[in-house]
Amino acid sequence: MANGSDILLIIVAILFPPAAAAFIAGCSCDLLINILLHEYFGGDLSFLLGYIPGHIHAFWLIYRKMKAEEQYGYGGYQYLGNGEFVANGGLPPVAPNYGSTGR
Repeated sequence: MANGSDILLIIVAILFPPAAAAFIAGCSCDLLINILLHEYFGGDLSFLLGYIPGHIHAFWLIYRKMKAEEQYGYGGYQYLGNGEFVANGGLPPVAPNYGSTGR
């Protein structure tokens, strides 16, 4: 389920995908990939060659972040790069609690 920060990231990704990649990945390879997809291919070539791949990559990063939040809890994960997230401190993943007993 998307929370407020995810919706804001989606809006940023629609406007400028490299900024959304930077918010998720920091200064990493994913940021460079997104800049190259968005700027290099989007220069004087067709609209679809540059605009769409940069957006797809940013939305993929947002999706992976949302899955990590579901699995490890909010803030309970660390970004490794290449869309991979791990739990902070090697803690086991948080099992989803759908309101039954909280166990």
